[in-house]
Amino acid sequence: MSDAIDPVQALLGVLSLRDAGARTSEDIFTGISHPMPTRRVYGGQVLAQSLVAASRTLPPERRVHSMHGYFLRAGDVASPITFAVDRIHDGRSFSTRRTQAFQEGLPIFSMIASFQDDDGGLDHAEPMPDVPAPEDIPDLEMGAAAQHPMTQRLFADRPVDLRHIPSPLYERVEGESVPRQAVWMRARSAMPDDLLLHRAALAYLSDLTIQESILRAHGVAWSHPGLKVASLDHAMWWHRDARVDEWLLYVQESPSARGGRGLATGRIYSRDGVLAASVAQEIMVRVPDDPAGG
Repeated sequence: MSDAIDPVQALLGVLSLRDAGARTSEDIFTGISHPMPTRRVYGGQVLAQSLVAASRTLPPERRVHSMHGYFLRAGDVASPITFAVDRIHDGRSFSTRRTQAFQEGLPIFSMIASFQDDDGGLDHAEPMPDVPAPEDIPDLEMGAAAQHPMTQRLFADRPVDLRHIPSPLYERVEGESVPRQAVWMRARSAMPDDLLLHRAALAYLSDLTIQESILRAHGVAWSHPGLKVASLDHAMWWHRDARVDEWLLYVQESPSARGGRGLATGRIYSRDGVLAASVAQEIMVRVPDDPAGG
């Protein structure tokens, strides 16, 4: 690792928002960011922090089941983030919250989320596909100096262990150019037994690789010269509880790309096949011609 801080403990520190101690028409919290070489705030971080802020205004038994958010501006990791939570509605079973994240007085992310008490009802789920076990997939991110080609973040600094199926596309895309892939993922060490924290951390994980089904469809690696990728929006639905410090399978596909935008969807399963969450994200993606002819 680039320093002595355990990356999972660093994640928990980022998700431990501070109550600003003041409320007018909104609840106010503040948070810090992961250090990033490019200084851009990682989108999954502000997603997870916004959920934590909203959850702080509700009893623990009323947990998030859906969120829809828009990334408005790039955040700067050197500046603190202020989270303003609007208590839009509280019903007998459901609550709605709006969270806006600000830096220097400008909104960088806006989210509406819905929360529900646990309840019975109809129950079915799409089954998990048959894929190799995570232990059977090489860990290609273990090199201490290895870093993501676009974010320049050291893999060892990330709190998440990732295993790609069929293989990562950091430097090259191996195999067929198809709009689908799967990724095993988990936190690198144990996390507290807090269901709300695990749901927020799952949002953090959900933004790491979902864009790659779009890139893989066109044989584009993260290292492609001049590649520009930015998340535009993110939607997520939590169906069942899952621990992020145990292996989760993220099944991803892209139904469409056009006009400089691509849509990616995903399903997240626990290792025993329980469908924990569904995700959808649209990204801005621009792929210039490779001057090297690749």
